Formats: sequence, structure tokens, C-alpha cells
Amino acid sequence: MPSQQKKVIFCMAGMLSFVCALGAVAALGTPLWIKATFFCKTGALLVNASGQELDKFMGEMQYGLFHGEGVRQCGLGARPFRFSFFPDLLKATPVSIHVNVILFSTILIVLTLVGTAFFMYNAFGKPFETLHGPLGLYLLSFISGSCGCLVMILFASEVKIHRLSEKIANYKEGTYAYKTQSEKYTTSFWVVFICFFVHFLNGLLIRFAGFQFPFAKSKDTETTNVAADLMY
Repeated sequence: MPSQQKKVIFCMAGMLSFVCALGAVAALGTPLWIKATFFCKTGALLVNASGQELDKFMGEMQYGLFHGEGVRQCGLGARPFRFSFFPDLLKATPVSIHVNVILFSTILIVLTLVGTAFFMYNAFGKPFETLHGPLGLYLLSFISGSCGCLVMILFASEVKIHRLSEKIANYKEGTYAYKTQSEKYTTSFWVVFICFFVHFLNGLLIRFAGFQFPFAKSKDTETTNVAADLMY
């Protein structure tokens, strides 16, 4: 492939990585990962509520990796509340999983920025045939994509398996018991998914630029090796 086309492809991949890094930074700090609704079953049972009366016992919340807010309702009007994971919810949530989500999100951001620099270096510089070259680009794209995938898996397990929304709703609620009704992943979660997809796409762009996947031998190399074996 002509050198100019390679520059265009690497520039495109670099810009995609940079936008992805900015999106991941915004996603890490905003409370837009989950939107959930929860039901005050204690209050509803006390008054034997049914039909439209149940709406008075439905609360909602929205949160991210560090903080969130919501409204509790148990038949006596809305009660707004705010919360932070550190230090408020340390004893009420699976801390190890939550810390790993933040850790892998940070690694994703750092590696994506490094990948941006590597793509631009390959586009305008003279890369070495080591980690600065195509091998490094493949490696960074693979590790970054894996981090994005781990972030989504860990966060989904924290929400669905460990019932994170329900634990938050019941935090410091001695009288009433709440049960999660619905949960929906929102903007920040899907930004991480887009980052995962971008790193997969970048791997294809590197291949499209004419560089073999790591550990994949070209047909010319295989032909040369077979010819050499026949000579001996």
C-alpha cells in the first residue's frame, strides 16, 4: 500500500483512539452508567396498594462509578437522596469488583492515549519494528479492547449478580425495604462499549494498512522456507 494511504489510515485510527480516550474520561466521572427504578414493598404491603396506587411507591435513581442520586417514594411523598461510593457505600457494595471496574477504566484511558501517540508516530515518524511499530499497535489495541470488555463484564456482574441498585436503595433504610424493578444501562456504559468496538476496528485498520497480524506468517515467507527445506 502506498505510504500516503498508510498515513491516512494511521491518522484515522489515531483520531478514533483520541476521541475514544476523551469519551472514556467523561464516562469515568459522570453518573450516567445505570438508571434504575425500585419499589417500596414494605409500604405497599402496609396499605395493601394496588393499581395506580403503586406509583406512589416507585422510586428511581441514576449513578456512575463514584456518585449518584435518586428519589425514594414509600407513599408519603418523594424523598430525594444523594450518595457516594467512597466512603458512603464501602460496606454495602462489593468493593473489590467496583475498584476493579475503576482500575480497568483507568488502564483503558491510559493505553488508549498511548495508542493515539503510537498511531501518530507510525503515520509521521519512522517507527522501529518493535513495540513502536505495527506489533505495538496490535498489542495496544488488543489490551485496550480487553480492558473495555472487562469493564463492561465486571460492572454488569456488579449490577445484576450482586444487586447493586437494590443495595443502594436500601442503604441506611431501617424501616422500609426496597426491591429493584428495572435497570437500564445509560450513556457512560455505552461509551465504554464504543471504545471496545473502536479498538477492534483499529486492529482491522492496521491490517488494512498492509501489516500482518502478529504471529501470522506471510505466504512468501512460507514459500521461502519450503524451498530452503527442499534444497537440503
